[in-house]
Amino acid sequence: MTEYLIVGNGVAANSAAETIRRLDQEGSIRMFTREEFPFYYTPALPEYLSGDKALRKIFIHDLPWYEKNRMTLHRGTEVLGIDLSGKTVIMKDGRRFHYDRLLLATGAACQVPSISGTNTDGVFTLRTIADADAIIERAKKAKKVVLIGGGLLGLEAGNGLRKRGLRVSVVEFFPRLLPRQTDTTGAAILQKQMEAMGFSFHLGAATRKIVRSGSALSVELETGERLDADMVLISAGIRPETTLARSIGAEIGKGVKVDDTMKTGIEDVYAAGDLIEHRGSVYGIWPAAMEQGRVAGSNMAGKKKAYKGTLPANNLKVAGVHLFAAGDIDHNGERTSIVRKDETSYIYRKLVLRDHSLIGSILLGDLRGSDEIQNAIRTGMDISAFGADMADGSFDYSKIK
Repeated sequence: MTEYLIVGNGVAANSAAETIRRLDQEGSIRMFTREEFPFYYTPALPEYLSGDKALRKIFIHDLPWYEKNRMTLHRGTEVLGIDLSGKTVIMKDGRRFHYDRLLLATGAACQVPSISGTNTDGVFTLRTIADADAIIERAKKAKKVVLIGGGLLGLEAGNGLRKRGLRVSVVEFFPRLLPRQTDTTGAAILQKQMEAMGFSFHLGAATRKIVRSGSALSVELETGERLDADMVLISAGIRPETTLARSIGAEIGKGVKVDDTMKTGIEDVYAAGDLIEHRGSVYGIWPAAMEQGRVAGSNMAGKKKAYKGTLPANNLKVAGVHLFAAGDIDHNGERTSIVRKDETSYIYRKLVLRDHSLIGSILLGDLRGSDEIQNAIRTGMDISAFGADMADGSFDYSKIK
C-alpha cells in the first residue's frame, strides 16, 4: 500500500488528494495543516469579513468528507522537517510519518513591506480565517482603516470593512488600482466607482512608517502626509512559502522549481500551488493551483500527466464590481485593441489583438461573453470576421465557441 503525505490543505493539496484517491483506492493519504479548519475558499474571506457569508458557507470540504474518502487530516500541526534518507516527515511535537510520495503544498504567505511599524498592535494582514477573526474583533471599535496596497484581496477586504461602517483610505504604490488586472483607463473607471462608494485613494504613494500614539495609529507617507487610523490592513501581495522546501535542498527560484509533472528534482517529492515556479512562472491564482494539484496527484499515483501552464485569467468581484481579465491586457497601450466604454455606467470592455487573434481582454462592469472570450484567447482562434462587434456586450458570443 502506497503512503501519500501532503503538507498543506489548500486548493492544490485537496485537488491532489482527490486525484490520488480516484486513481488509488487503497493508498494511505495523510494531510497536514497548521490551521484548525478543513479546506475552505480563501477568496471568500472578504465576504466573511463583511458578514455577507457565514463561516460554514466558505468551507469546501467538511471533516466528514475526509473520513468518507479515507483521508487523515492532521489539523493544528506543523511539519518541522523532512528526513529524505528515511522518507519521513518530522512534526513539531516529535512525531514522524513515513511517505512513499510526498507533496509540498505550503502555499504562500502575505508579503509585508519593509517599513517601520508593521508589527504594531492594530496592524493586520489577511490570509486565514484566524486573520479575519482578529480583524473583525478590532473593527468592532474602529471607525477608520488605512489599507496599504490596492490589489484585489486588499480592495475586497477594504470593502468588507466599509460594509461594517468603517471609512477606508487606500495607499497604493502604483499609479493605478489593480495593476495586474487593469490598464489605465479601466483602473480610472473602477476608481471613480469606488470613490462614489466612499473609498479614498492615495495612488503612486509610498508608505514611510506606521506610528502608534496611545490607542490611535497613523500611516506616514514618503511625502510627509499622515493618515489617521484606528487599524491598518496590509495587502501588498504574496510570497511563495518555500521554507520547508529550502530546508531539504529543493531548487528555489521565484518559487520551488518543478518540472511538468510537478516533481521538485528530489526523489518522490512533488510540489504544487502558490509556492511553485513552473517554466519561469509563479501564478498565485486559484485555477492554476487546482490544475497543478491534479497533475501532481496523478503522477504521484502512477498515471503520467503533464502541466502545460495556465492562462492568467481572473473572473472577479472588486467591492461588488464585476471584473474579468485574461491574457495580455496590454497595460501600456502598445497593441491593437477594440474598446467600448461607458463611464456613466462604469462599463469598460477591451479586446487586445495580435494579427487576427484575440490575446487578452478586460471586461469591467459587464462580463457578458467572458467564457467565450477566454476560450478564444486560449485557442488563438481567428476573430477577424467579427471585428469591433465583439467588444459590445450584445454581440452573439455563441459565434466564437
